[in-house]
Amino acid sequence: MDRYKLIKEVGDGTFGTVWRAINKQTGEVVAIKKMKKKYYSWDECINLREVKSLRRMDHPNIVKLKEVIREHDILYFVFEYMDYNLYQLMKDRQKLFTEAVIKKWCFQVFHGLSYMHQRGYFHRDLKPENLLVSKDIIKIADFGLAREVNSSPPFTEYVSTRWYRAPEVLLQSYVYTSKVDMWAMGAIMSELLSLRPIFPGASEADEIYKICSVIGSPTEETWLEGLNLANTINYQFPQLSGVPLSSLMPSASEDAIDLITRLCSWDPCKRPTAAEALQHPFFQSCFYVPPSLRPKPSVARTPPPVGPRGSFEHQTVKRQTVSLAKPFNNVSPKPSAAFGSGVQRKLDMAKQDGTRNTKPVRSSVKDSKYRPPGRKSPPGGNAAGSSLSKNRVARGVSETADKLSNMSVRGTVSRRHSVSVMQQQQLKPPPMKAGCVGEKRDMFLRPTQPATSAYSRKVAG
Repeated sequence: MDRYKLIKEVGDGTFGTVWRAINKQTGEVVAIKKMKKKYYSWDECINLREVKSLRRMDHPNIVKLKEVIREHDILYFVFEYMDYNLYQLMKDRQKLFTEAVIKKWCFQVFHGLSYMHQRGYFHRDLKPENLLVSKDIIKIADFGLAREVNSSPPFTEYVSTRWYRAPEVLLQSYVYTSKVDMWAMGAIMSELLSLRPIFPGASEADEIYKICSVIGSPTEETWLEGLNLANTINYQFPQLSGVPLSSLMPSASEDAIDLITRLCSWDPCKRPTAAEALQHPFFQSCFYVPPSLRPKPSVARTPPPVGPRGSFEHQTVKRQTVSLAKPFNNVSPKPSAAFGSGVQRKLDMAKQDGTRNTKPVRSSVKDSKYRPPGRKSPPGGNAAGSSLSKNRVARGVSETADKLSNMSVRGTVSRRHSVSVMQQQQLKPPPMKAGCVGEKRDMFLRPTQPATSAYSRKVAG
């Protein structure tokens, strides 16, 4: 912590306090969260849910954890600094936000939630205080209650701030999903549009009453499982018909009302996922995409230039692709780094072959024995073969003929044959291997052609 200078306390929560600080070495402004609990081992620190979840997520709409420090049994989290949270922007505001601004913020939050849910986490504590804003960027923060989607129930009862808590959690369900985040987003959207919380319950029972007074009491058709949960804890829903959401948010568009209605459905199965919410007509006119969210353009293949050179290059690339897809010597391709090392071994082997071919001709001729030349041997070899066959017929003894042929031909025909074979080996290019083209001096590894085939958390008490 000596590298940081604490400037001002900017927040105080259940589990820790947040300070604005500056890095003395780089001058970067950061947010440091000082945990209230003592931690006596490093393993205890890195196994915290907030640490485990943030280490696995990297998204422009999720706050970045820069560093974890444990000093004198006190744990510090160093985050990127954001200027405000949504609650600070709403609490003293007199004029309503424009729907375009709300649309821009919610669009980014749903992108972050989609990323999070797809990677097996849900937040469980979404509220305006945990949505941080700097300029036109909004990020999800405070993953202290984040939970893995596939983690084993039972889950804790008290998750998220009460006003944004889903009804299945209020009814003490031990099994719930990432749809609790979608309910919270519906409540946050309505608060952004009206600058008032939509379900401001003073207790769990009052919270359920507030929900029923707005969206109406659940029925067997709308949420049978909720009625069963209520019977389990001996709770009876108040019988209320609800009110139109447009009366609570008169400035909201029809698409905004429809999306909030879907997000705040009694039945979790009827709430859209974050990815589905992004496809809602409410975001159809939202053309704003932050630079960090814009997809990287795919690299298009450059057509070969016109002319013989261009056609030759095109053929070379095509041939190289085939050689990588179907390597020679019955070597199956290996992915990523393993494949690269395999190619390197092949290149080394090819260099060794080239070294062998550069040995002096004398050593190979000196130890070689004469064998009948093949079809591609020089004419001298053919004449020697025919004369040798005549000697065999005349003498009739094969062993004597072999000795005579060795004695008579060693200095002439055998040398010619060996020289011609060596010349053929030198002129003949080395066998094609994955990543090798041409002779030894032209060996290099070419990049393969790119494939053309084509985002949970709990609330703290």
